[in-house]
Amino acid sequence: MPRALRINPADNVAVVLEDVAAGERIEVMGEGFEVTALGSIPRWHKVALEHIAKDQPVIKYGEEIGRASTEIEAGSFAHTHNVYCTRGYR
Repeated sequence: MPRALRINPADNVAVVLEDVAAGERIEVMGEGFEVTALGSIPRWHKVALEHIAKDQPVIKYGEEIGRASTEIEAGSFAHTHNVYCTRGYR
């Protein structure tokens, strides 16, 4: 079973530690929590651990790293296709 690491307890995404195929269960290390991948996710990328509504924060390292540009379901690949950042844009 592929594994993922949630870096901070406040995070709503985790980093997968190996390539993940759609339908595989992903174990979040040390938590006894699993999520099913809704699509393929490349190693070192993020998987959503819970539903993230459009325009809601994506949290990694306990900090907002962006916002959902569309609904992101638990088990989805979270990346530039569904996350945007406004940092540095004014």
